Amino acid sequence: MKCQEVFENLYRREAEDVAFCPYRVCPMGAHSDHQFGKVTGLAIDKGVSIAYGPKKNGVVELSSLQFPKRAQWHIRQVEERPVGDWADYLRGATWALAKHHTLNVGICGVVEGTLPIGGLSSSAAVIISFLYALSRLNGIRLTSREMIRIALEAERDYVGVSVGTLDQSCEVLSRAGHLLYLDTLDGSFERIPQSPNMKPYEIAVFFSGIERNLAGSKFNMRVDELKSAAYALMAYAGMEYGKFSEARLRSVPRDVFESFKDRLPEPWRRRATHYYTEFQRVEEGAEAWRRGDLDTYGRLCFESGDSSIRNYETGSPELKTLYDLMRQTDGIYGGRFSGAGFKGCCMALIDPAFRESIAETVTRGYLAAFPELEGKYSVHFCHSADGLILEEEEA
Repeated sequence: MKCQEVFENLYRREAEDVAFCPYRVCPMGAHSDHQFGKVTGLAIDKGVSIAYGPKKNGVVELSSLQFPKRAQWHIRQVEERPVGDWADYLRGATWALAKHHTLNVGICGVVEGTLPIGGLSSSAAVIISFLYALSRLNGIRLTSREMIRIALEAERDYVGVSVGTLDQSCEVLSRAGHLLYLDTLDGSFERIPQSPNMKPYEIAVFFSGIERNLAGSKFNMRVDELKSAAYALMAYAGMEYGKFSEARLRSVPRDVFESFKDRLPEPWRRRATHYYTEFQRVEEGAEAWRRGDLDTYGRLCFESGDSSIRNYETGSPELKTLYDLMRQTDGIYGGRFSGAGFKGCCMALIDPAFRESIAETVTRGYLAAFPELEGKYSVHFCHSADGLILEEEEA
């Protein structure tokens, strides 16, 4: 791997190990995990690798093959606030891990991502791969739940993005050939195996050529709109409610929403409409996957994409163009924006027999609309993969 080669050139020794965390796609359940909704997801066979070794003086020293400038800090002296560079997620990971465990050993490492950034939860993947490496060097054995919780704290509480546990859970809990069906209310999950009756499929990723950073997008605003809808609905219905920060639509039955939705400001009503209809789509999608009905699962995935555009109001002109092209292209079962839907990429479940024609059709249409993105736009084909395997499951 390139990161190993660069590590050896920088430090004149071999890396102790390479930590890897896969990216993920979420065909259904987008924009609902922070409201404790249900999601379905798949880890893919692309991700973030870190070639690493120990630094006994407690220093963290990291380089990235995707970004300039080496980043450095001490395990016990992490900046109180994000600096604003690529390494903030890893500062947050150091800070979050140190809250729960004693750190004595630092780390030097080289970070390598196998796909462009935006829409596949590269932020969670780099946090998790780093946490795995740093904890190993310090003799710390994290369980899956600990890894998910600490990675969430790094992104939400340090970097300041109001994420839920969808990304971290998919990247840790997924297994190849299985759909992860997760309830973010309590972290319970099921790995639904691929039915022998299911048609063959691959995962296509269409990068718009425009990367994104959630901390600078409207992501947090959308989360606040959903929380506001939940708080208002509880008040209208005479339900008990506590702090605004703890309000979630999962606490509000759908019949309460139907009874009082017309009293909500239109943006809040539309965001909540997405949440409730997405909850239903996820449940129906999990059962379709269980039956091996990829056509129904794909249709629901497209419906999820429609709702994200219409009700959640995400999608740049580039992503909407990609999405429209996917809907019109033969061989695509279903697809949507991948991730938050602010720039980044689209994902699709496709029939492998149509791989070349799909790539040609979507690429031709997209570059006709955005010729300036030639050389930045790209298409990748992936398969489902295992998430990070931790100590409790290695035996």
